[in-house]
Amino acid sequence: MKSNEIEVCNCTEIHKDCVACVKENMLEDDTFIKLAELFKVFGDYTRIKIIYALLIKELCVCDIAELLGMSQSSISHQLRVLKAARLVKFRKEGKVVYYSLDDDHIKSIFSSALSHVEHE
Repeated sequence: MKSNEIEVCNCTEIHKDCVACVKENMLEDDTFIKLAELFKVFGDYTRIKIIYALLIKELCVCDIAELLGMSQSSISHQLRVLKAARLVKFRKEGKVVYYSLDDDHIKSIFSSALSHVEHE
């Protein structure tokens, strides 16, 4: 079997106990919608690079723009998206605004995903 082939079940019997178990524990649709929106935010190459950079150190917009070779306005736009999704937060120090990951959940999500893609 090729790695991209999907094995199809040839039975027609419904495993009612299995279906009932999952149905009892199914999340509300609103929760699935929120999860899908979160994964959409993670689905952007630039935002992933920003998240990775912020895993290492808190940075200001200028730093991130220099690091990624992008304009400050492009970075600011991506940070607004990340902030709206509660993935990043900021703090002000004088005139400088530093961004960091919102909490340890973000580190866990990113680290788990990274571990998965690096696993052979």
